[in-house]
Amino acid sequence: MKTILITGGAGFIGSHVVRLMVNKYPEYHIFNLDKLTYAGNLVNLKDIENMPNYTFVKGDIVDSDFVLKLFEEKKFEGVIHLAAESHVDRSISNPTEFVFTNVIGTVNLLNAARSIWANNPGGKLFYHISTDEVYGSLGSEGIFTESTAYDPHSPYSASKASSDHFVRAYHDTFGLPTLISNCSNNYGSYQFPEKLIPLFINNIKHNKPLPVYGKGENIRDWLWVEDHARAIDTIFHNGKTGQTYNIGGHNEWTNIDLIKLMCSIMDRKLKRETGTSGKLITYVKDRAGHDLRYAIDSSKLQLELGWKPSLQFEEGLEKTIDWYLENQEWLDNVTSGDYQKYYEEMYDGR
Repeated sequence: MKTILITGGAGFIGSHVVRLMVNKYPEYHIFNLDKLTYAGNLVNLKDIENMPNYTFVKGDIVDSDFVLKLFEEKKFEGVIHLAAESHVDRSISNPTEFVFTNVIGTVNLLNAARSIWANNPGGKLFYHISTDEVYGSLGSEGIFTESTAYDPHSPYSASKASSDHFVRAYHDTFGLPTLISNCSNNYGSYQFPEKLIPLFINNIKHNKPLPVYGKGENIRDWLWVEDHARAIDTIFHNGKTGQTYNIGGHNEWTNIDLIKLMCSIMDRKLKRETGTSGKLITYVKDRAGHDLRYAIDSSKLQLELGWKPSLQFEEGLEKTIDWYLENQEWLDNVTSGDYQKYYEEMYDGR
């Protein structure tokens, strides 16, 4: 049975990747390594937790001894590395934490893979998941390609850019079989509600303010998380070693247009008078280093590997809003922090 390590598999994107891989590949044994920080939640994987080809491991990729020991014990043949600190606002308030997790943690994984695969690299693969934010900011024209120069503007994007560079360096210097993909903004079920879409769904439902940075003119390209998981599966199995693949949804929206669309959908679903939720919009001081526009060119992935997004944004947003409205208990749980106390008690000392 082929052993695959997925890091950060209890998080938003990671849980969708774990679920897909466990269900689609019964001949693989999927090991999910997660630290279970505020954004990691095993409830996300309740439906597959007892599958015979799935094992959860609690641990921190910043602990190099732990990571190496895990590789020695499990003899992983593939790594899909998603574990990362990912919230820009948190990186502004605590940059160092992002350096440890996103840079040091990635290097620890690379070192362990290099050590274990040194004598038998055949069939092995280290696949690193990154972000379009490493490319910096676009004006009103242009699009990010795999050859776009890096120009990170936040501590978060700088830490991800650094980890990308290390992955490429280990491929070029040590011959480690690696792949990288850079994705646009994800949305969908199980996203921690510090991110825009689940945060605003929750705030609208409870009639709380909707804080919009600046004038809301920043533009993002939105990718449905299940389409991203399918892309990761495709790249992991068919991507060319040493290559980079961009993953985008071809759905560019200004923040304010997205928020107004959400307000309209929420008014309809909550049976409120049209325009009610829009009154909650509150403009706040813009975020430091706030990139104006991201847009991903995923034509390489589509032409070479045959992937394409399955949903347009309006349809995906409807599905996403329905999920959060139908799973209020999950939302209440993660916003209350009760689940974190449970994991501290459950895994204390392990």
